[in-house]
Amino acid sequence: QVQLVESGGGLVQPGGSLRLSCAASRSIFGIDTMGWYRQAPGEQRDLVARITSGGSTNYADSVKGRFTISRDNAKNTVYLQMNSLNLEDTAVYYCKAHIWYASQWSDYWGQGTQVTVSS
Repeated sequence: QVQLVESGGGLVQPGGSLRLSCAASRSIFGIDTMGWYRQAPGEQRDLVARITSGGSTNYADSVKGRFTISRDNAKNTVYLQMNSLNLEDTAVYYCKAHIWYASQWSDYWGQGTQVTVSS
């Protein structure tokens, strides 16, 4: 079974930075697109950023210029560098990966990591 393990969440003041990491728990034959989503209380889960296996990226308008997604294919890990955080960035952040495992492509989700921006 594949698991995505997230880390790096926490409490930060407005204007601060955090770096989230998400790693696959075992060796994977192939990982296609990886991404980060977030969900605030009472809200739907929305895309924050995603990156293809070739390195192409796209971002939600609300985070462009502040967040940067990257990946290390050798480590099966995706990162989200978050700068200039504001109160509206408070949410549970989830990583998602499209993975080849057990002879099929499937989407896998991490367990979520809380990011709280507060003064």
